[in-house]
Formats: sequence, C-alpha cells, structure tokens
Amino acid sequence: MRGLFITFEGPDGAGKTTQLGLLADALAAEGYDVVRTREPGGTRISDHIRAILLDPAHTEMADAAEVLLYAASRAQHVHERILPALAEGKIVLCDRFIDASMAYQAYGLGIAPETVRAINAFAAAGLKPDRTYMLDLSAEAGLERLRRRAQGGRAQGLDRIELKRTDYHRRVREAFLRIAREEPERVLVVDGEDTPERIHARIRDDCNRLLELRDIPRTRREQA
Repeated sequence: MRGLFITFEGPDGAGKTTQLGLLADALAAEGYDVVRTREPGGTRISDHIRAILLDPAHTEMADAAEVLLYAASRAQHVHERILPALAEGKIVLCDRFIDASMAYQAYGLGIAPETVRAINAFAAAGLKPDRTYMLDLSAEAGLERLRRRAQGGRAQGLDRIELKRTDYHRRVREAFLRIAREEPERVLVVDGEDTPERIHARIRDDCNRLLELRDIPRTRREQA
C-alpha cells in the first residue's frame, strides 16, 4: 500500500510552511495519518547537513558543494523517513523537495539543469510528489516578509540562502513558475498574496479531490 506524497514549494517568504502546517492539522483532525517534514532536514543526519547549508558564515561554499549537500540531505531523508512512511500508507507533507533544487541551484546558481536533475533523481531514488502546492510571490515581497519576521523576533535572522541578492531570488521565482508550466498536472500554483485562510481553502479543496481519487483511508475517526 502506498500513501500520498505532497510537497510545498515557492519563493522564500511565500508562506509555504504556514500552509503545510494548516493542511497537516486539518488532515490529522479528520483522522488521516500524516507525516510532516521539511528539506533540507527531516532526519538527524539531514538536519546536520541543513545546519551547514544555511549557516550565513559559510559564504565560501562552492556551488557544486551546495548541490551535493542538498542531495545528500535528501537521500537520507527519502530513505530513512519518506519512503517508509509512504510504504505504510501515510500522507507525507514535505516543505520543499527536488523542485527547490531545480529552482535554487539549477536556475538560481546557473548550474546545468540536467546535472541537478540527475543528481537528485539518484538521491531521491526516483521518488516524485503526487501533488505540489506552489505558493507564488514576488522576490521583493517575499524578502520583505522575511525581514519583518526577523525584525519582529519571529525568526532567528536570515539564513545563507535568504541573504542572497534580489536578482538571485527573482531567478528562483521564475524557475518555480517554469516548473509549474511544464508540469501542470502535478503542480498547483496558488497566489501567495492572498489571505492565509483563502489559500488554505483552495489547497484543502484540491487535496480533498486528490484523497478521493487515491482512496486514502482514515486511520481513526474524525476528531470532534
């Protein structure tokens, strides 16, 4: 029995982490067995790699090293956590996956897309999401949100990726939109400028149809 693999993508500051949490809570309340995770990270080893990748002090990191470190984190995450959960019929909600590597490393850094794609296909053992919710937001708006959060004490400050120049983040956003155009059957683009409630309602409506189509069973009765 295979579960359901759903990813959340989009430019930094678009609200994907918030929306993943809202969907996870809603599905769990309805009795579904949900695994909530993130990349880079998701396992002990993957979290150690995450710390290296995002540390603002690591400005000397080579682009090739960045690609391979993200892939290494993903490989451990997929084999240790995601694939076992899917094999048990669970719904896995993941904050970022291979689309992020294509957007940030292939198009953001300018590394050959076929190289990044091949490395990550190996790292992920060919695993692809059943559905991807892509929250779209301009680079300028997203970075402004991140700065406000950091200034308001809701975050520890910008990480190494978030500190990159605005033109880099513009390329990342365009790459995400390009992926959505190339794979419309998998990727649903949602306006990140909309209210969190309206965004959640759209995602929940689409997810309901997906659950019905895949006939994903509940493991317990809906909570009151």
